[in-house]
Amino acid sequence: MAPAQGQFSDHSEGADTEGSGEGELVPPAFRSAVEGLRSAQLRPELEVEPTRPPQRLAPHAYALEAAVVDGDEDLADGRLVLLHDPSGHDAWKGTFRLVTLVRAELEPEMAADPLLPEVCWTWLTGALDARGLAYGEAGGTVTRAGSHYFGALSARRPATQIEIRASWTPREGRGGVPDVAAHLAAWGDLLCQLAGLPPSESADAAVVTLPQRRGPQVS
Repeated sequence: MAPAQGQFSDHSEGADTEGSGEGELVPPAFRSAVEGLRSAQLRPELEVEPTRPPQRLAPHAYALEAAVVDGDEDLADGRLVLLHDPSGHDAWKGTFRLVTLVRAELEPEMAADPLLPEVCWTWLTGALDARGLAYGEAGGTVTRAGSHYFGALSARRPATQIEIRASWTPREGRGGVPDVAAHLAAWGDLLCQLAGLPPSESADAAVVTLPQRRGPQVS
């Protein structure tokens, strides 16, 4: 992860055309959306940097990865991908789509909660709603996976990881460009909540967070 916290690393320069077809012009709406991502004001616990986007999901794509960092420890991490198809997409019901994977490692007592998947999904939608964002066609999965260690690894504590895979369509605003900076900030709120951090001033103070926990690094 890049050392910059709450902002993009210096490696983000020139990355806004990644994922576009070779020789293909970058649409102004997509370029504006990428600049919007770069302008986002994020929580200082987040370390963010651009990463190589997927190549076949849409004509244009831009991707970020982030981690919630406490000292040398990653408490939660994830990836957010901005997709753009100027012709529109029937399933998206729009020309932009946000796709994410976030994950964190939980303490065993919290991982045993049978309502944990439902709660984690509401954290995603709640983060968007708390910032007053308009979106549609949200869908995804919440996966809980446990690991138990044996033999030479038996000294390790059992570990449970929660993983959210989701996508949604940000509603387009002026010039056909959604407020992706606000969506990125909401996504950062979700990551911090998975990491067990208290809500920021803009988040819903009534939302209960999980205790602080360990998180695996993005591979």
